[in-house]
Amino acid sequence: MAEKIKFTKQEQKKQQDALKQFKRFLPTLQLKKQQLQAEVRRSSDLLEDNLHRQEELRGALAQSLIFFGDAKAACEIESKVQIKNIRSSEQNIAGVPIPVFEGIDFADIPVDFFATDWYVDDAVDALKRAAELREEYKILYRQFELLSEELRTTGQRVNLFEKVKIPECQENIRKIRIMLGDLETSAVARSKIAKRKTAAAN
Repeated sequence: MAEKIKFTKQEQKKQQDALKQFKRFLPTLQLKKQQLQAEVRRSSDLLEDNLHRQEELRGALAQSLIFFGDAKAACEIESKVQIKNIRSSEQNIAGVPIPVFEGIDFADIPVDFFATDWYVDDAVDALKRAAELREEYKILYRQFELLSEELRTTGQRVNLFEKVKIPECQENIRKIRIMLGDLETSAVARSKIAKRKTAAAN
């Protein structure tokens, strides 16, 4: 339900000030929306690239599975990959604080190169890379969620200003001007009638 307006000069000024404010903020919001659209596209591309790299790595690991011999050997190799810490930082993009993947710290588990097969070292490196890609994906997805949510909110604000607030103020100003004009015309007419009556009485 639209706010009821008063047909006064004070209300007219209030509506004009509000209109100026909306028009001043709108370009900033539109620019932010454009920046966020570009960032959401970039975020989506990064997610796609991460998934592609994960798929490639899975293919490479599947090829090397033939060397593992059995499930016990595979589990032994997996036991040498233990995540100690996931490092991330925070970055501000278009006014949105988002997490950024920095890397993983793995537990230092010594490998006896004399007691293990030649492919174990490569397999451990591949599993570490797979873990890094998985953790990076989680953070990239969180980035995408935050940027998409901010884009949705900013888009709603732009629509509110463009399609509701600015037209509403313009219409209110138009109505007030018409009403004030009518009141002024009416006052002039009454004044002329009063003068004529006064002149006629004298």
